[in-house]
Amino acid sequence: MVTDTETRQAEPASDRPGRIDAVPVRHPGRWVAIAVIAVLAAMLVHLLLTNKAFEWRFVFEAMNQSQVINGFVKGTLLVTALSMIVGVGGGVLLAVMRLSDNPILAGVAWVFTWFFRSIPRYILLFTMGTLGILFQEGVAFGVPFDWKIIEWLGFSGDWRLFTLDANQIFTGLVAGVIGLGLSEAAYMAEIARAGILSVDKGQAEAAEALGMSSGKVMRRVVLPQAMRVIVPPTGNETIAMLKDTSLLVAVPVIGELFYQLQSIGSTYYKTFPIAVAAALYYLAVTSVLMVGQYFLERHFGRGFGNRAPRAARPAGAGGA
Repeated sequence: MVTDTETRQAEPASDRPGRIDAVPVRHPGRWVAIAVIAVLAAMLVHLLLTNKAFEWRFVFEAMNQSQVINGFVKGTLLVTALSMIVGVGGGVLLAVMRLSDNPILAGVAWVFTWFFRSIPRYILLFTMGTLGILFQEGVAFGVPFDWKIIEWLGFSGDWRLFTLDANQIFTGLVAGVIGLGLSEAAYMAEIARAGILSVDKGQAEAAEALGMSSGKVMRRVVLPQAMRVIVPPTGNETIAMLKDTSLLVAVPVIGELFYQLQSIGSTYYKTFPIAVAAALYYLAVTSVLMVGQYFLERHFGRGFGNRAPRAARPAGAGGA
C-alpha cells in the first residue's frame, strides 16, 4: 500500500510548490504619525518645563492652601456624591414611572425629564439661589392648603408640622445639591429607562409567573441585568457632575474648589496659574473615577464580553 508521503516524494521537484517568502505589510503612515506625536509631546514637555508663565511653585502653593483643600473635599467631592445619590435615585424612580402603564405617572415623569433637561445647569443653579423670594414666610410642611380649610371651617391656627427657612434651603451647598441632583435625575431617568428596556421582557414575565411581585421583579431580576447598560453612562455622568461643581459659583457657594482658587488668584493677580491648579485637581480625581468605572463595568459586564469561550480540553489530556 502506497502512502501519501511516498506519493509526494515520487512527484517531480518541478511540480512541487516553492517556499513562500511572506513579507509583512508595511505601514509607513504609522511611523509618520508616531514621529509627529513624539515631536508634539517633546514640544509640550519643553513648554511645561521652560515657560515661566506656569509658575509651578505658586501653583502647588495655591493647591495646598487649607481653604482650597476644604473646598475640594466639601464643595467638589461631597456635592458630587450627594448630587449623584439624588440623581441616581430620582432617575430610577422616574424611569419606572415613565414605563408605567399609568398615563398620569408616565406623563409626570416625562414633564420632569423635559423641564430639567431643557434648563442649562448654570441657569438652574442661579435660579435655585433666588428661590427664597417665593417663600418669604418659609417652606412649611403639613396639611396642604391648611389655611383655606381652617378658614372654611371657622377655626384658627394652622396644621403645619414645621417650617424651614427658605434662605437656608436655597443657598449654599444645599441649594447646589438640590439643583444638580434634580438636573441629574432627568438625565439618569433616560439612562435607567434604556437599561430597563434592554432586559428581555420574558424574564420579568417568568418571574411574575413564579409569584414574585412587580417591585421584587424590578429589584431582583430587571435592575441587576440592566446595570450592564446603566453603569457606563452613569460613570460618565459622575465625571461630568464632578466638573459641573465648578458651576456652584452661580448659587453662589463660596466653599467650593474653583471659587477658593479664584479668590487666591484675584488676591495675587495670578490668573493663569490658578487655572492650571484647578485643572490638576480635576485631572487627578477624574483619573481615579475612570479607574473605578473600569472595574464596575468589568464586574457588571461578566458573561457579556466579546471574548470567545475557551475550547474544552480533550478527555484524558494531561496538564502542561
